[in-house]
Amino acid sequence: MEKRFGYARISTAGQSADLQIDALERAGCDRVFVDTASGVKAHRPELDHMIELLREGDVVVVWRLDRLGRSMQNLVALMNRFQEMGVGFVSLTESIDTTTPGGMLTFNLFAALSQFERDLISERTKAGLEAARARGRRGGRPAKVGGKDVREIRRLYDSRILTVKQIADLMHVSRSTVYRVLNSRDDASRHDDAGTETTRPSVA
Repeated sequence: MEKRFGYARISTAGQSADLQIDALERAGCDRVFVDTASGVKAHRPELDHMIELLREGDVVVVWRLDRLGRSMQNLVALMNRFQEMGVGFVSLTESIDTTTPGGMLTFNLFAALSQFERDLISERTKAGLEAARARGRRGGRPAKVGGKDVREIRRLYDSRILTVKQIADLMHVSRSTVYRVLNSRDDASRHDDAGTETTRPSVA
């Protein structure tokens, strides 16, 4: 029998997944899996468990796209995996449903844009590394990164094309600086989750 599996994610144990769970239950999910993990962490045991249980004809439902994928590349990879398994995918907030022709069109558009972004990043990265090698590495303490550099570091990391060391070389910063930038995004994600997900009121 076909089943609808819901997936929810929160960043810290102090947050509440009730908002997501309520929405998934209203969407008719037979079972809901909840991970407590930041967006940058690769290991999500409940997601892995859910995928093991999926069978052809089942449907995966999420409250919002960013609850499932760590990045656009990761999201597209997961959705491709679902498609290969014959599993449908629904995102409630974005009104995406790959079990319908319109939903598949939206998914294919996401995939095309993701590949386009990946190609652009790859081209810019190659050009940047060649320019850096031509100038030579400067010694001394790496400069602090500004807002533009922070966004670029995060985008390069999300592309899953470069290692942290390669990003550090390209941006002329240390690896610890790259990790600090990524950790600061993790902290912001926790704050965002705390602000958007409310706690279910207690029942007397």
